Amino acid sequence: MGRKKVAIVGGGITGLSVAFYLQSEIKKNHLPIDVVLIEAKPRLGGKIETIKRDGFIIERGPDSFLERKKSATQLAKDVGLGDYLVNNDVGQSFVLVGDKLHPIPKGAVMGVPTNIASFATSGLFSLTGKLRASFDLFLPKKKVDGDQSLGGFFGRRLGSEVVENLIEPLLSGIYAGDIYNLSLLAIFPHFYEIEQKHRSLILGMAKQAQKSRQKQQQEQHKGIFQTVSTGLQSIVEAIERQLDHTVVKKGIKVSEIKKEDDLYHLELSDGTVDKADAIVITAQHDAIPSMFPNEQQTLAYFKKMPSTSVATVAMAFPEEAVQLPADGTGFVVSRNSGYTITACTWTNKKWPHTAPKGKTLLRAYVGKAGDEAVVDQPDDVIIQTVLDDLNRLMPVKGEPIFSIVTRLREAMPQYIVGHLDNIRNIKSIMGQKYPGIYLTGASFEGLGIPDCIDQGKKAVKDVLQFLHLGQA
Repeated sequence: MGRKKVAIVGGGITGLSVAFYLQSEIKKNHLPIDVVLIEAKPRLGGKIETIKRDGFIIERGPDSFLERKKSATQLAKDVGLGDYLVNNDVGQSFVLVGDKLHPIPKGAVMGVPTNIASFATSGLFSLTGKLRASFDLFLPKKKVDGDQSLGGFFGRRLGSEVVENLIEPLLSGIYAGDIYNLSLLAIFPHFYEIEQKHRSLILGMAKQAQKSRQKQQQEQHKGIFQTVSTGLQSIVEAIERQLDHTVVKKGIKVSEIKKEDDLYHLELSDGTVDKADAIVITAQHDAIPSMFPNEQQTLAYFKKMPSTSVATVAMAFPEEAVQLPADGTGFVVSRNSGYTITACTWTNKKWPHTAPKGKTLLRAYVGKAGDEAVVDQPDDVIIQTVLDDLNRLMPVKGEPIFSIVTRLREAMPQYIVGHLDNIRNIKSIMGQKYPGIYLTGASFEGLGIPDCIDQGKKAVKDVLQFLHLGQA
């Protein structure tokens, strides 16, 4: 059998995972495969980018990953960064409702209460809101054929006040989307399964929380998130250094993909053509239709699937300039509170390694579905808007030592209702027409870093199986 060639389109964490684990299989099993990785931007890593300045470590994109989803922790170890893994410091998170920071009730899991006493005494909700949430204890489960929105599901179980003041701010902080458009089955199928199994979300989550608490006690209350103390970009750089059997092309777009005989021809923006036996496309969904001009009907969902634009503002201060709650790590903002910021992390309290001693690092977020215009404002306008919002909550003395604004334009794919069915349909049709081409990444089956790595690993297995060169 002659040599085979695999092309990876997209150099974010999914594409890098494909390249890294595919190369590992090639080396371990002496496989006759050549690999090319093609990235449209001049750097690898996608949304992962770290800035180091004056002793601060600032993440411009994601800052961590869930430890319980093992693949990110494993990748860090696989690339030689295991000794640099750190867990977040555990502290109190808040929700901003009106002009007051309210502690998130103890035991709340994505806003679903599991500690009744903490929920009942919370100032986040009116008595009417608490009574409505208690209906969950008695409401029957509802069998739904097909998908439903996150907002509709949680509103039916717990009422609109709990959704508006707790669940929506928490979810918006992760997905920056409209929860009345976002898909329950694509994002949190687990909650639907709990309703079907336990009838009550509160009772079902409480049973799970009890098991989780027992495990946490064994692990001495360490945080559930992990990062790399040298910055997440260290993972990207470590992978890139180790891709010694992979040709990496940066700053080059894939203009079109054509099937000719048994090979795929990738026409590139620099005028060259790469040929491949198999292709893994990890680019964001809105970049894919142009690669297949004859498949506009098949890929129509990608054109209507939205992406939200957000911006982050990292601000460094002397420690005495900002008075933060002793045990606080940050807050999310209720949509109806009249603030532009959607969340703020007191980064140095959550991740002590990110700031020098005697300094404070804040990271605020702006932009969400339906309110994205602020992202296009000049840096100084965004920074002042954030400072004005923060000053309404806690006095901020003087100007920041420095500020860094990061815009992530149309960077948050939105899994809208029906997402899974649409993705399955596209993958099925494309798989029949273009065997050996695999679509995967943040637009498909999970936005988080571990989800992307898992998808990358699966793509490696699929490619090797397609090429009849063993199972990864």
